[in-house]
Amino acid sequence: MTITKQVIFIAKEDSIEQLKELLTTMVEASKAENGCLLYDIFQVKETPKKFIVVESWENEKALDGHKQSAHYNHYKANFEVFCDEKYSDELEVL
Repeated sequence: MTITKQVIFIAKEDSIEQLKELLTTMVEASKAENGCLLYDIFQVKETPKKFIVVESWENEKALDGHKQSAHYNHYKANFEVFCDEKYSDELEVL
């Protein structure tokens, strides 16, 4: 079963560029993973401190593999110092 998620990050005012750089490092490496169907990051033009990650994985096994990757663990260990808020939603294609 395909898993699609939207993850929202709100950067601290003085950390927008640092969070942007950290999130950007995830794109190419994630897209190269087995089972990755979609992995894109957007910065909201009207609210530059807001970033939206949209990711889609073939199944739970592919998502679990992503969570074990070196680039994911690097992001996970470093994002909180740049971030005021983070939340996610699982999406369903209609």
